[in-house]
Amino acid sequence: MKTRRIERTRLVPHTVDGETEMVLDREIIEVPAPPPDWDQRVRTAVTIGAAILVTVSITWTTASVGALLAMSTIAVVAYAAGIAFDATWIMCMGAEWLLRYDPKRAALPRRAGYWALAVSMGAVFAHGYLTREWVVGLVGALVSALAKGGWTIAMRVHARPLDPRTQQWVAKRRAAVDGQLAMIPIRRELQRGQHLIAAEQHALADSGSADPDQSGPDPQSGSGNPLPTTAGPMTLKDAVRTAKDSGITDPDAVLRYVRKVADANAKPETVARYMRMAG
Repeated sequence: MKTRRIERTRLVPHTVDGETEMVLDREIIEVPAPPPDWDQRVRTAVTIGAAILVTVSITWTTASVGALLAMSTIAVVAYAAGIAFDATWIMCMGAEWLLRYDPKRAALPRRAGYWALAVSMGAVFAHGYLTREWVVGLVGALVSALAKGGWTIAMRVHARPLDPRTQQWVAKRRAAVDGQLAMIPIRRELQRGQHLIAAEQHALADSGSADPDQSGPDPQSGSGNPLPTTAGPMTLKDAVRTAKDSGITDPDAVLRYVRKVADANAKPETVARYMRMAG
């Protein structure tokens, strides 16, 4: 039986001069080696092969399409644009893989990938046609098709098909999580809006733009006197003095009046300080 050596770490008591402490003890032990996982090795080989095919494809397509576009523009721009032809269907296959558990959403990138592949193959063949090398153009166009086919096989090797009921279960769970994730930016946007509204109200209160109706008595003022009217912008200190001069002596009533005519966010301790200053 094959074995392999591993390092094991554990805490053991160690005593020095009668004092015991728990210290780390490391030892090398041999354990049975698991049998080789050939399925995983083949799966890895298929994935590596597909990646190599995609790399070859994008290199060949970039060279061919870049040479085609270089007939009418500078080479740097032409070859940069040539990358887009194979990169598009590769990106679509990546999106299809990410949406593999949502067949309805995966259908769009799958169709778009095939269309992008057809455009890429057509561009490579067009370069061979214009250079009078039809065979080279045709074979070069098949490179992209082979790369997409290899990557499709690799995706199927890694795929985990779901039965219809399990697919519905996954869709419901994903929808619930997606809803929670969607609420994160929404809550942030609402919080920003609330802060802006509060800041605007505070600015309006400081500028004295509010013109509340001060007629009528305040049932909680502690005096039966009507609330004093305002005749222009009023600061927090002026509002406290006006309330005191009008016979309002209850601190809560003064605070309500100040918040009404001067500052909706006035603090009780600030109003109390101004009341003491006003005598």
